[in-house]
Amino acid sequence: MGRTPPGILDNELNEVMQAVLTVASWGLVLVMLVIAWRLGKKQRTPFYIFACLAAAVAAFAEPLYDVAFDLWFYDVNSSGASGAMWSHFTAYDIVQPNWSHSGYMILYANAALFIGHKIARGNWGRRELFMIFGAEFLISCTFEMIAINGNAYEYWGPHQFRVFQYPLVIGVLEAAQVTTFTVVACLLWNKVRSWVGLLGLFALFPITFFGVNFGVGSPVIIAMHLNDPASTGFVVACATLISIAWAVALVYGLSLFMPKELESSLPTQRRRDVDLRQEEHEGVGAGVAATAN
Repeated sequence: MGRTPPGILDNELNEVMQAVLTVASWGLVLVMLVIAWRLGKKQRTPFYIFACLAAAVAAFAEPLYDVAFDLWFYDVNSSGASGAMWSHFTAYDIVQPNWSHSGYMILYANAALFIGHKIARGNWGRRELFMIFGAEFLISCTFEMIAINGNAYEYWGPHQFRVFQYPLVIGVLEAAQVTTFTVVACLLWNKVRSWVGLLGLFALFPITFFGVNFGVGSPVIIAMHLNDPASTGFVVACATLISIAWAVALVYGLSLFMPKELESSLPTQRRRDVDLRQEEHEGVGAGVAATAN
């Protein structure tokens, strides 16, 4: 972009890190898709496959995120020439790596794949939802710190509260987004009666992704892009804390859709009610399969 500093544009891409990110991420995606297929076949639902593919398709909108949060993917080789990134398209002058799609599936669809059925059946409660939020924050931090410090890309804007060059607000927003998508996707799963209805996941993912990152993250986005001299470190820091607080408030609001107690801690009669709801949910899954056939 025109506002990206020349020094950032000329930063060299670590081609070894690029290869690692590409091979490792697509390898993990292959495993995830196999698991999604097997779970879907066993439970007679396309939910898992659709959740993964919805994240992958939404990665085509990554350039919007890059502009908002001042993210730049390196594209210069050791000779100083551009074109080093293994890319399939460029938007807003930001080269997009082919591993953005695999990264989206790994970072943003993992909870729906591995935990979605527990949320949909009411087996996980409010405490577990905050556990998901915390786990997703750690996953995002780990992945991005490795990529950033491996010279694959960077957040070059005036972000505050960085650890190993990674703005912590990014991890909080990503964790809130994953939590939001997972809960709302499971709510949809519990309501729809056909695989056609589950295609709504492809619309739901970008809605939750940009709703959280651009909505909850709007204070920090605006603060970073205020015209000088309004955009100062203090202003960005205050805005960052507001966005983090909003993200936590969002997850708390989502937790109100979850049961207060785990199934194992409920009295016998209430456990029977939960079992009945599970049987009804499985019946819905069978109906989905029958409709598809």
